[in-house]
Amino acid sequence: MTVAAAGPPRPGLTVHVDRIPLLNGVDQETLNMVAASLQVGKFDKGAHVLHKGGAGEHLLFVLSGRLQVVDLTEDGREIGLNFLGPGDYFGELAIIDGLPRSASVVACAVSLVATLPRNQALRLIYHCPLVAERLLKRMASSIRMAANYRTILGIPNAFQRVFALLNQFAKVAPGGLVVIDNMPTQQEIAITVNTSRESVSRAIHVLIQHGVVEKDMRRLIIRQPDALRRAVSSGDELLE
Repeated sequence: MTVAAAGPPRPGLTVHVDRIPLLNGVDQETLNMVAASLQVGKFDKGAHVLHKGGAGEHLLFVLSGRLQVVDLTEDGREIGLNFLGPGDYFGELAIIDGLPRSASVVACAVSLVATLPRNQALRLIYHCPLVAERLLKRMASSIRMAANYRTILGIPNAFQRVFALLNQFAKVAPGGLVVIDNMPTQQEIAITVNTSRESVSRAIHVLIQHGVVEKDMRRLIIRQPDALRRAVSSGDELLE
């Protein structure tokens, strides 16, 4: 099942609704309902997809590109909460409770985002147990991730916050290599851990100097995972 783009994207673009992870395996009638209601928008790098405090009128799906969820501290500083990529969805909290958006979402690259109106999104959630189960698991994961970010932000040393975030992003790839795929930019990391881009650059340089990590295009290879974990606790002293 596909749906033609409606709105800013170039004509002829189609979305394979059944390939959206949240909808994979859903019955055909439900897919038809979604396809009839879905609209697609294009967002340039730096553009706001959602604004904090806005009305929760749509459930949104990332089709391509990269987004960052951001919030503001009481003194007006921007804090990054997490990143969203193709296959992710967002905006479900405001859909469920009807309250304003709890954070903003900004495009880190040119991105395509599909939107499903609130009424159809609620019908999808309440009448499709598979979608409801996936949504609940995603919410549980998001709560755990938010707790991890709060812990990272509580670390007083900026370098250690950078090390902690890199350690959280690191995943074991096939073959056993520990990597961070699609490495966030230094500015994105800086927003996430509440520091300057220069501090992020210096912290990563320290890791590279000591052979703990190695850059590979948009991927960061963690050559010494144990050393990175030690650095989270004690800063760069353990790298000497």
